[in-house]
Amino acid sequence: MYSSSIADAPLVREPLHAPVAHLIRGGMIEGIHYGSVVVLGGDGDVRFQLGDIEAAFYPRSALKPVQAVAMARAGLPLDGELLSLTAASHSGEERHLAGTRRILELAGLTEDHLRNVPDMPYDPVVRDAWVRAGRLPSRLAQNCSGKHAAMLYTCRLNGWSLEDYLDPGHPLQQAIAEIVEDLTGQRIARVTVDGCGAPLFSVSLHGLARAAARITTAVPGTPEARVADAMREHAEMASGSGRDVAALMRAVPGLLAKDGFEGVQVAALADGRAVAVKIADGANRARVPVAAAALAWAGVDPALLTEFQGEALLGGGQAVGCVRPVRSLEPVAVSACA
Repeated sequence: MYSSSIADAPLVREPLHAPVAHLIRGGMIEGIHYGSVVVLGGDGDVRFQLGDIEAAFYPRSALKPVQAVAMARAGLPLDGELLSLTAASHSGEERHLAGTRRILELAGLTEDHLRNVPDMPYDPVVRDAWVRAGRLPSRLAQNCSGKHAAMLYTCRLNGWSLEDYLDPGHPLQQAIAEIVEDLTGQRIARVTVDGCGAPLFSVSLHGLARAAARITTAVPGTPEARVADAMREHAEMASGSGRDVAALMRAVPGLLAKDGFEGVQVAALADGRAVAVKIADGANRARVPVAAAALAWAGVDPALLTEFQGEALLGGGQAVGCVRPVRSLEPVAVSACA
């Protein structure tokens, strides 16, 4: 099982990534995606690894469930849809905007208090409609606005200052850093700024998987269990309609999953089995099938994962190949691409 002690920070080095997916066109390997993969058993032991799972890296938004746990531990009283939105990289749909407004209202605040970067909605269809309506980039539409609203609410509840809530030295960010180290089981290697403006903490891929497992195996009613329940029950509030991570949680009973920019994916089952993926070039077309293959390695029925086996490569409008995990990552044989 997991140790309660906190290990040293992972080393900051050039990651020793390995091939994790092939682009197959006409029966030949046209391209290779490099990356790293870790699969943990329910006992916390590494059951499979590929690439470099111990180097320091930035989990990006895949760390949001941990940030949500930290806020819940600090007194954030949200549950259900609004707690799921706290851990979201949302698509900018109206329900996401309405939920963010509701969190701000509960805190007695407005959109003007947000300090995330103004942006268009993340979902292309929603973004196109936004542009056609003549709407400009806004902090509310940016995909991290739910997290930022919850950060402000947490600050208001604790009597912490609001204007500088994104400062790494702020009590909120210090509290989040403490929980990052607690759940990953290792010291933070480096702190930088994420795309939304919030502090971003560097851990290892192994540590990220360990944190997800600790969240899904937590005692019911704890902050960890509340976050896991909220995200699983309201998967589309943590992402959006048509998003692969929401579809994955719907397809696999009891699965908690979160993606992050630059090809990051973490997922964990209720018994503590967990996987984490980093695609070196940040490609989503490799992230999805590699994460699905890792889940199959963890024991998930491959029949539940068929829609996540990778997008087709087209030639003349016809499927002539696919993106396929490397053979060592596939626990069962699959049909070769055309």
